[in-house]
Amino acid sequence: MEIRKLLVTDWDQVKLIYEKGIATGNATFQTSAPSWEEWDQSHLTSCRIAAEIDGVLAGWAALTPVSSRCVYAGVAEVSVYVDPLYSGKGIGLSLLNKLVTLSEEEGLWTVQAGIFPENKASLRIHEKAGFRILGIREKIGKQNGIWRDTVLLERRSKLFN
Repeated sequence: MEIRKLLVTDWDQVKLIYEKGIATGNATFQTSAPSWEEWDQSHLTSCRIAAEIDGVLAGWAALTPVSSRCVYAGVAEVSVYVDPLYSGKGIGLSLLNKLVTLSEEEGLWTVQAGIFPENKASLRIHEKAGFRILGIREKIGKQNGIWRDTVLLERRSKLFN
């Protein structure tokens, strides 16, 4: 497996993996994948990575700023998606660990995640990557007309105390 910078030419595979995540019902509140332009504008350019196995994109990870306010310039939200064909092979954790390293190189002091409690695999890799559970955001959003909770996690870098 090679973890490398995510390229614009990866978009079709990134979008497909994202849509597979959406289809599970436990990866995101989103109901459809955005266009490349929307996705590109919302994610930090310096913190976008892909996991490639034998020339096939097996997963991706990226960071989104949590706010445009300057006091939150060092805080971002993490997204990690692995193609179900490659789940259980350590790809998600490898992507997340690399993304944490990149975030620190970019001067980010906190990365956070909001994960559905039913997504046990995602919760597990985040905890292995040093994230801690802050709490449950009860009925934070609706998905298909049903209120859903999310587990709020964060990882504070030890480089920025």
